[in-house]
Amino acid sequence: MMHAKEWSDKASPLGWWVSEKYDGVRAWWDGRSLLTRLGNPIAVPDWFTANWPETPLDGELWCGRGRFEQTAGTIRQRRAVDTAWHGVRYMVFDLPAHGGPFHERLAACARLTSGLGQRWVQAAPHELLADTKTLQSRLNELVAQGGEGLMLHHGDGHYRPGRSDDLRKLKTSTDAEAEVIGHLPGRGRHAGRIGALQVRTAEGVSFRIGTGLTDAQRTNPPPVGSWITFRYRGTTESGVPRFANYLRPAALL
Repeated sequence: MMHAKEWSDKASPLGWWVSEKYDGVRAWWDGRSLLTRLGNPIAVPDWFTANWPETPLDGELWCGRGRFEQTAGTIRQRRAVDTAWHGVRYMVFDLPAHGGPFHERLAACARLTSGLGQRWVQAAPHELLADTKTLQSRLNELVAQGGEGLMLHHGDGHYRPGRSDDLRKLKTSTDAEAEVIGHLPGRGRHAGRIGALQVRTAEGVSFRIGTGLTDAQRTNPPPVGSWITFRYRGTTESGVPRFANYLRPAALL
């Protein structure tokens, strides 16, 4: 999959297509099966992917703003629960095998999803914005409505696996993922429960996260070996995230 880098505050949005950053689970259609970011198959009802094309699709399984747990819970089921999947949409935002620049892929994506005629399969809406002031206003408006942030695709960019300069994300805060490598004991009112998670990022940076955890999560914490999503504000000179705050289990699946 192609992954986003952070948007620079000094950059101009001219030439970039802007869409909502969905608070869901990234999913890849390989022409036969729907897969998670890690390549694990997702159990879906037969009707959900009926008549989908043989060409790959890249998108997000999404139940709506603020419903990440509902989306992830549905997808984690080993056997598809038909009634739960009626609340899921597949928001398609790219065609990895198309070969053309993004503005061409965007048009092809709209034609493809429209041709399917399935209300749960939609092309992610995109728009062109004129300047940074308009971009920031759009971000603030979306966040006020419960959205997570914005994604920006460069109109002339091509689909390439890995972190891409042609795909950017813009949020009011920064999220990242880390693996839980230990549980640190709590003190005071948290005695008998964990006080913090010891975590390590994919880049090998280890640190502790002690805020953002509910009492229930401290009693039954994310297991060692699982991945979590955390929110932070900048990093230290050694690359350690500052003010790291636990957010939720990671949507890697």
